[in-house]
Amino acid sequence: MTCLINGNVATTLAATDRATQYGDAVFETVAVVEGEPLHWERHWQRLVRGLDVLRLPVPDEALLRAEAREVLASTASGVLKILITAGSGGRGYRRPARPDCQRILSLHPLPSHPPQRWFDGVTVRVCRMQLAQQPVLAGLKHGNRLEQVLARAEWDAPEIAEGLMCDTDGALVEGTMSNIFAIRDGGLETPDLSRCGVAGVMREVIMELATEQQIVVHERRAGLDHWLQADALFLCNSVIGVWPVADVGGRPYPLDSLTRRLRDMVVERGLAPSPAHFRSTPP
Repeated sequence: MTCLINGNVATTLAATDRATQYGDAVFETVAVVEGEPLHWERHWQRLVRGLDVLRLPVPDEALLRAEAREVLASTASGVLKILITAGSGGRGYRRPARPDCQRILSLHPLPSHPPQRWFDGVTVRVCRMQLAQQPVLAGLKHGNRLEQVLARAEWDAPEIAEGLMCDTDGALVEGTMSNIFAIRDGGLETPDLSRCGVAGVMREVIMELATEQQIVVHERRAGLDHWLQADALFLCNSVIGVWPVADVGGRPYPLDSLTRRLRDMVVERGLAPSPAHFRSTPP
């Protein structure tokens, strides 16, 4: 793993950093193809939104891009993680008047996923862990991911690729690492994220592709049963692109033509790594 902290090669962070103490940080996970970070502007805009909500200073974008180029100098494909922490601030919730934010950029290999996940679809479960509702933080990738960590700990079976998460009212929100879309009567539906959840970059891309193709998209707040009764389902994030859902808890779903169309558009336009970029050994 290649890692820069404030522009210097390093792999250690102060134990007093507020990211380790409180999750006081925001981050972005950026797919890299042919040495280029995909959707940089979208990731940058969400990073800025997160920092504004957390009331942390925004780093210079040119500096961050230069550091990203340094990290990616010798790679063809992978995952770039950008983490901005609130820095060290002693014990207690109150920050220093001028937070000494830390910029951490690290490069990781693409995860191991078999190509069948793109072409045959994935098996998905429903998690017991629920998402708390907090509209102020909704949509952001902030540093407190304990809900997702506990949800992902619910299964070890390698055949299960993802877990779906509802909020405390029972409304479906997202996967542990992905957003979800349903196909119903030829249109798309995706959960409303105004109360909780991450507004993924690929989710945004899919919605724009659908609009371009004159496909109706609705953001909807609804219980799990509503989504499970859809004609088809698919998952997305900026690293995997689009995965069709083949099964949720034993309930089968078809690989429909609209999912295939969107999946292929994402790959053909270079909007996410292609299946060929991933290793064939399951995680």
